[in-house]
Amino acid sequence: MSDAERGVDLEPSAGLERSADLEIRAVRGIGEIRPGDDLPAIVADAIAPLQPADGDIIVVTSKVVSKAEGRIRPAAEREQAITEESVRLVASRAHPGGITRIVEHRSGLVLAAAGVDASNTDDGTILLLPLDSDASARAIAERLRSRFGAAIGVIVSDTLGRAWRVGQTDVAIGAAGVRVLDPVSVDANGRPLLVTAPAIADEIAAAAELVAGKADGVPVVLVRGLRRHVTGLDEPGAARLVRPAGDDMFRLGSDEAYRAGREAGRIDALAEAGAAHAG
Repeated sequence: MSDAERGVDLEPSAGLERSADLEIRAVRGIGEIRPGDDLPAIVADAIAPLQPADGDIIVVTSKVVSKAEGRIRPAAEREQAITEESVRLVASRAHPGGITRIVEHRSGLVLAAAGVDASNTDDGTILLLPLDSDASARAIAERLRSRFGAAIGVIVSDTLGRAWRVGQTDVAIGAAGVRVLDPVSVDANGRPLLVTAPAIADEIAAAAELVAGKADGVPVVLVRGLRRHVTGLDEPGAARLVRPAGDDMFRLGSDEAYRAGREAGRIDALAEAGAAHAG
C-alpha cells in the first residue's frame, strides 16, 4: 500500500519555513533485542505514547537492527569477520593491542574494523553491521507509517571516527523517508554555493546520540521539528552519502600510498630497462 493510500500527507505546507524548535526525545522501554524479534513492531509500540505525527524522524541504532537480524558472531571470529565484511584495505596500523584496520565495508562505508563491534552485546559475541541498512530503515518506516498514518522518517545510525578529527560521532548508515542531503544553492547574500550540501541525515543521527548515549540503554530516539526533511519512501537512502571512488582524494592511508607509489615506480623502471635492452 502506498503512502497516499494510507492517508499519509507527504506534501509540505505552503510557505513552510525552517523550524524554530527542535525536540529530541529518548524512547524508553525497549528491552534487549534478540535474533528474530519483530523490531519494527517493537519500535512502534515504544514510540506510541509519544503520539508520533507527520514529520517525526525516528533514529534507531544499528546495534539493535543487527541483533534483530541475527548479525552476531563469536568474538573469537572477529578478525575473520572484519576480512569477510571488507572489500578493500584503506590503512592499517600496528599498536600494542594488535592491528587497527581501516577498511571499505561492502556497503561502501569506510570505517575501522568494518564496523564489527563488541560493545553493548553479550559477552563472547560481536555484532556485524546490518546487511542492508537502507532496507532495514525502510522496513521500519513502512510499519510506522502504516500503523500511525503519518509521514515518519527513519534513520539507522552507527558511530564512526572522522578523518582529521579526534573522537567519534554518530552518522546515518541507513535512511528511509528522509532527505539525507540538503543542497543549498545560494548563501544569505544571494551568492552561488557550488558544493554546499549539509548532510542532514548525519546531523540528525549525531543530535540523537546526545540523548541516547552509549551506556544508557536507549537505542531509539524521536526527533521532532524537521518536517521539511521528511519525504516519500522512494527518496534515496543513506547510501547516497557514500563518496564515489572517483571523487575520493584519500583512497589510501599514507603508508599504503607510499608503498603503492614505490611499487609503481619499480614496475616503471623495469619496463624502461626492458625497453632499453630491447632497443
